[in-house]
Amino acid sequence: MQIASHSGTKAILEKYDIHARKSLGQNFLIDSHVLKKIIRAPNITSDDSVLEIGPGIGGLTQALSECAGQVLAVELDGRLVNILGEIFKDCSNVEVIHSDILDFEIPTHINKVVANLPYYVTTPVIMYLLENFCFESITVMVQKEVAQRMASNNKKKDKSYGALSLAVQYHANASIAAFVPPNSFMPRPQVGSAVVHLEVLKNPPVDTDKGSLFANIKAGFGQRRKTLVNSLYGAELYPFTKEELAAIIVGCGFSENVRGEELNLSDWAVLTEALK
Repeated sequence: MQIASHSGTKAILEKYDIHARKSLGQNFLIDSHVLKKIIRAPNITSDDSVLEIGPGIGGLTQALSECAGQVLAVELDGRLVNILGEIFKDCSNVEVIHSDILDFEIPTHINKVVANLPYYVTTPVIMYLLENFCFESITVMVQKEVAQRMASNNKKKDKSYGALSLAVQYHANASIAAFVPPNSFMPRPQVGSAVVHLEVLKNPPVDTDKGSLFANIKAGFGQRRKTLVNSLYGAELYPFTKEELAAIIVGCGFSENVRGEELNLSDWAVLTEALK
């Protein structure tokens, strides 16, 4: 039985008499076409040890188990942990763990992450994974709007580009592997989703102090309508007058009226060095 289908999901929910918990952002994938796109994006093979976050009732887990060497599925909902244990009891390459991923000690042999993340924990979980571990790739299903922010760059001149875009770019190359309509889930969410694939970088693409870099970025995007000089001056990060800040910005080759959204990651690194 294919779990990630309308009939498969319905059968499991009825068999175990459970309902999706809205408080945990549970929406179970029922679209096999989307499932294939999730698996295809990170190119999962038998050489891979995959961490799955939030396996739910195991639709994605089932697909991963058919192509990965090992699947470590970490689930927060204790009800589902017991169900997953029964469903995959004869699947030797699947291990189910009951834990919050932010509290779980991820084994060092895990090289890829795949997840259908609840919308309310998307950003904290992704940044936690990027900042604390060295995976080859991270492939996540998230809210469409968040996916667009993660994969955006200032070349597009769109409103999606912001601090999250730059934080992701510091750690990985991001691309959207698929857009997913609400009817691909049970229960049906109110917004669309997207699959984002992150190819994790071995080293940051810029060489500057990370803390200072992102303090500046946070200030620069704090009030998008303000010019960068006004944003930095208002954040009170440096003991400079507004005129001195303007001179530093111009000295980096930017317009005095430039806004934060006009700078790419390399630009921000140049400015951070100048502000030292």
